[in-house]
Amino acid sequence: MGPNYVPGKKEDMTEKAIQRTVLMMGRYVESIENVPCGNICGLVGVDQFLVKTGTISTFKDAHNMKVMKFSVSPVVRVAVEPKNPADLPKLVEGLKRLAKSDPMVQCIIEESGEHIVAGAGELHLEICLKDLEEDHAQIPLKTSDPVVSYRETVSEESDIMCLSKSPNKHNRLFMKACPLADGVAEAIEDGKVNPRDDFKIRARYLIDNFEWDATDARKIWSFGPEGTGPNLLVDVTKGVQYLNEIKDSVVAGFQWATKESVLCEENMRAVRFNIHDVTLHADAIHRGGGQIIPTARRCLYACLLTAQPRLLEPVYLVEIQCPESAVGGIYGVLNRRRGVVFEEAQVPGTPMFTVKAHLPVNESFGFTADLRSNTGGQAFPQCVFDHWQQFPGDPLDGKSRPWQVIMDTRKRKGLKDSLPDLDQYFDKL
Repeated sequence: MGPNYVPGKKEDMTEKAIQRTVLMMGRYVESIENVPCGNICGLVGVDQFLVKTGTISTFKDAHNMKVMKFSVSPVVRVAVEPKNPADLPKLVEGLKRLAKSDPMVQCIIEESGEHIVAGAGELHLEICLKDLEEDHAQIPLKTSDPVVSYRETVSEESDIMCLSKSPNKHNRLFMKACPLADGVAEAIEDGKVNPRDDFKIRARYLIDNFEWDATDARKIWSFGPEGTGPNLLVDVTKGVQYLNEIKDSVVAGFQWATKESVLCEENMRAVRFNIHDVTLHADAIHRGGGQIIPTARRCLYACLLTAQPRLLEPVYLVEIQCPESAVGGIYGVLNRRRGVVFEEAQVPGTPMFTVKAHLPVNESFGFTADLRSNTGGQAFPQCVFDHWQQFPGDPLDGKSRPWQVIMDTRKRKGLKDSLPDLDQYFDKL
């Protein structure tokens, strides 16, 4: 049973005979007839059905073991390609093996055909790529510069009501976007606000902690992307006809839009979309999915563009241990890389200092080497992913840093090298 197996369903479950059980004895492998409980043994022939984790049982209706959730998110990505194009099948096979061997790494194939390896940080990625090149694929590789994944969000409420008409001009959607209150996105990611919760309990939590309106909190249609992400689609309409019939289509458009947002097709984060009004055709045939899904997506994009869009960048929490004499060098390195120190403490009874700082992930490449060279090798940094923060600057202004990042990302993904125009999503009345 793989990680997505749900008891009682047939998906992500295979029934096969295990070829043989073995016992690992140092460097030898001994075949063995049976193993008592509590021992570690090897099963031959399982690797083609399980990727990272899973449950093996002889009992058909067994419940599978829970899959481990990692608090680290893979934020640093590189594209890999074989030096010799004929070796591509070996690379694909190697990436599959890498994904099995490391529970944290993600191997993705982009639509542009790039093979992306995503890891928790520079060092983790370096080790994964070394393993990939020497053990798993055993071919020489070319790797791109590390790239950071961003998220797209909004900073104000939409300044105008966004209207999109369906391709047949019979249906209209009116929506606005606004940022989620501080802490809501984190609560969703931590599972405190859950799409599977009872809607009354969830509404009570949102009303008590984040001062939501009681009727809105009960009418959350969907979480996105992938039905669990930190963006919400809320129905704030009053007495609209046929609304429930298009709910699934609007939700599908919302999932699509939050997964590939408008600025550079990154995920959205911490955006709340309010459906204010819907005008629908009386005849059901004119308001099918083909009419509503693309319309909903265009309307959501227009909402995002009119609500002061911003980029969110991932931020590391850096913990640096060093002797007192090296503290000055640390501040110098962090200031050059937009880092912010928020805590500095001496370890009691030792001459060592611990400095804690927040450092944007895209400034962290070469940080370790830079830090060591500036402190004579006395400082030891440790980075863990901490949170998302707003990237300073307006992405719609053609001279800002975020605009440059968006252009680089669009170029890498093979999109048009200009920002999307609001007119292509926004229809006049």
